[in-house]
Amino acid sequence: MSARTENLREGFTTGSSATAAAMAALRCLLDGTVLHEVSIPLPVKGTLNIPVERVDISASSARAAVIKDGGDDPDATHGYEIHAVVELHDGRDFSVQVEGGKGVGRVTLPGLPVPVGEAAINPAPRRQIISGILQVLAEFAPGFRGTVSVRIEVPCGEEIAAKTMNSRLGILGGISILGTQGIVRPYSNASWKASIAQSLSVLRAAGYTEAVFTTGRRSERFYLDRFSGTDPVQVVQAADFFRFSMLQARAKRVKRVCWAVFIGKLVKHAQGFPYTHAKDWDVDFMLLSDWCADLGLPPELVLEVRTANTARQVYEMIPEAERSGFIEMLLSKARMNAKAFAGNNLQVEYCVFDFEGNQLNRSPEFGF
Repeated sequence: MSARTENLREGFTTGSSATAAAMAALRCLLDGTVLHEVSIPLPVKGTLNIPVERVDISASSARAAVIKDGGDDPDATHGYEIHAVVELHDGRDFSVQVEGGKGVGRVTLPGLPVPVGEAAINPAPRRQIISGILQVLAEFAPGFRGTVSVRIEVPCGEEIAAKTMNSRLGILGGISILGTQGIVRPYSNASWKASIAQSLSVLRAAGYTEAVFTTGRRSERFYLDRFSGTDPVQVVQAADFFRFSMLQARAKRVKRVCWAVFIGKLVKHAQGFPYTHAKDWDVDFMLLSDWCADLGLPPELVLEVRTANTARQVYEMIPEAERSGFIEMLLSKARMNAKAFAGNNLQVEYCVFDFEGNQLNRSPEFGF
């Protein structure tokens, strides 16, 4: 269950902003229409109407600007302009090319969803932008052949990036274009904690003593796809609240818990962080390096882990034959910390996914 409160206003992501700008620019380029609002496709399902600040057209391209709105949970990009510059090129084969320009960072270190050297436009918003372009073409230029070139720009991107953790992650020169859902739903810590507690109460009232804690919508979706027999009432979006969720599980007399996580959160659980948000708790790569040494991994790899960028990067460094042992080591430590929060009477399991939804560990000993 989500922690959304009815009195908080939703916003939209940088990915949705870029999509709206790209669609408005393309429409202007096709027939001269200047849109003041665009209905964009969302990454998962549905549409969203987004205001367009302005559209300018030149001989060969069109530029549209959208003001990013974070709703009542604004982040560093709230209130800034996101631009899209669209050009059309003749050709026999059809394609849509999405690139980052001024103010969009470049990935310089491994371990992120975007390869090194590419613009920091994450896969979900990239697909969203392309989907928006295809939508406009289908309606206003169904016979188009050639290339649609889309360049996303953020005029104040470097200034905004200085307020984020981008440089620490190896994203240089600007911000990332993000958004797996397309919508920013504001949550306060207090309301999210209240939702966790309430969700567990509902779960228990339904007669269940087994709960699935997920760290977000994507891990929730992957878990429900993998274990389709799970009653959704058993699934609780616990987000970064590791310790609080375990304490609540104990208080509500839940007997068994399964955490659905990605590798980054698993490492933070293994390192005993009570709250796992990146803003407050960074992975201790020196400690992770020591653990790799304890596993007997090669000394040169152990040293490389100390300068790693993300937990995902560390996982990818490890030879495939050793990865299951690495995961099992993390799981053992994570379970120990979970029980330290909630007591030994509560059974704890994990379901670890990669970003494509593949399960990295064996299935939990108990099924939901």
